[in-house]
Amino acid sequence: MVPVILLGGLNVVRALGLAGIPVIVASSERRTPSMASRYCKGVLELPPMGQDASSRDAIVDTLVRAATKFGARLPLFYDNDDRLTLVQECRALLAPHFSLLLNEPALADALLEKSRFQALAERTGLPVPRRIEWHTLEAERGPVLVKPRTRTAWDSSSVRLQLFGGAGKARIFANGREARANALVAQLAAGLQFQEYVPGGDDAIWSFHGFAAPGGEVLASFVGRKIRTYPALTGDSSYLRLARDSRLEALGRDIAARLRLAGIFKMDFKRRPDGRFVLFEINTRFNLWHYLGAVSGVNLPQVAYRYLTGEKVETTAYRVRHRWLCLREDWRAHKAGQVSLPRWLLSLCYMPKVYDLFAWTDPLPFVRYWTGRIRSALSRRMPRWLAPAS
Repeated sequence: MVPVILLGGLNVVRALGLAGIPVIVASSERRTPSMASRYCKGVLELPPMGQDASSRDAIVDTLVRAATKFGARLPLFYDNDDRLTLVQECRALLAPHFSLLLNEPALADALLEKSRFQALAERTGLPVPRRIEWHTLEAERGPVLVKPRTRTAWDSSSVRLQLFGGAGKARIFANGREARANALVAQLAAGLQFQEYVPGGDDAIWSFHGFAAPGGEVLASFVGRKIRTYPALTGDSSYLRLARDSRLEALGRDIAARLRLAGIFKMDFKRRPDGRFVLFEINTRFNLWHYLGAVSGVNLPQVAYRYLTGEKVETTAYRVRHRWLCLREDWRAHKAGQVSLPRWLLSLCYMPKVYDLFAWTDPLPFVRYWTGRIRSALSRRMPRWLAPAS
């Protein structure tokens, strides 16, 4: 069985591992928790991932040299926008050595850049929020959602660190005038997109996950629903569940066929108070939901692996019993006042769970993470004269 080269983290490693698929973790970080997983069968050390061409070329060269040692085209998986962008931009160099299923370049670029996606959605009649232009922003009386045009180099971006305060993926303003009057919004406007805010809490955020053959035929899928995010409404997932909704599944399959999607995808929706679903974005990369899907009966990384290696793809029904929890972020959601302590504890006391980091059957990533945190904390407090010489 050929291994997967994974530009990604622990949740995808565990989804692949549960299917018995060997994983080689490729990363510029030397001691990531995913490398300590029992399912990690090898490590490929990459050069630092920068935004310049030389950094990209060095990473591609390292990947290609590693792939040639196997004498077979290996599946290459990726789990964030930076890694997806790298693979898409270098597809001509990577394709001879790796099994890839990517969207056509024009569609791939539109799915990564929010303003292009908005234009594509409007042309094809997809149910997206109403766009607001900068020159009409001040006249917008209702709440306004401000989000980045792209999320590449996201962790160090000015939008995330300054405008969003280092947490979350968007920001809500009471109206257009308030948004336009914000100095940071004005300063960063070229990298922002503005749209109507769709009302509803975290439990109104839904998603449709799948893997599509070229042309948009969905081979396997599941529906997800958020329980909590941190920060509320615009933040990262902290507590998740799978769900069932035949209307959303039909809508998701229709969108996949209409756009002729290929490969792995995740469509993010929000349900309006009247029950209609609004499409926010489509991500074509692997993600943390796939671990929850795998333990619930639909392992999308396994489906992708079988398709890319020429094996038969089998579809199965999924269960909605398990939950996925990032305890650290969910505790922050409670501390921010999103849920009282009794209700928070009660919400964690029923239904079996899988965790972003901890697993009884795969404990070493948890140990590595906290060992690193403790070592870092001790080194910061250590008197300078006790620190080792550099």
